[in-house]
Amino acid sequence: MRLIKLAIISFIFLFLLITGISLLIPSHVRISKATDINASKDSVLLQINNAANWKNWYPGADTLELLRIEGVVKGIITGETQGIIISSANDSAVTAGNAGSGSRRSEMGWNIMQQGGKGPVTVQWYMDFHFRWYPWEKFSSLLLEKRYGVVMEQGLDKLKKFVER
Repeated sequence: MRLIKLAIISFIFLFLLITGISLLIPSHVRISKATDINASKDSVLLQINNAANWKNWYPGADTLELLRIEGVVKGIITGETQGIIISSANDSAVTAGNAGSGSRRSEMGWNIMQQGGKGPVTVQWYMDFHFRWYPWEKFSSLLLEKRYGVVMEQGLDKLKKFVER
């Protein structure tokens, strides 16, 4: 009986310790990558603002179906019940979010900047993740850079090569 009581108390203590440590990890994480593109701001914005053009540069989008809402392409379908949809766009930023059931609470966007209206265009691609207090969610956030950072760099490189040619 003593051994069982010790095991239960140890388990509770370990769970509280791990939960306490996880509370030190932020619940909002942003991954950001940027590149300079030698092209006009309009040509870069055309590729990002129109989800139908994502097949040219967005990693994996060349094999995915387009998400159409009322006959207009608004995003891409990434799974049976999931997708990425453009939620807002203007002349210097495009924001997209996950749509569908079972999708992570996240959004992404692109900021398009050009110094003084001439010279290279800087494209910043960011992904924002929002986590609950659960320890497994918080600790999983430590691996996001390795998982998404490389893919974002590949996408920006493909965008750069496609627009500059």
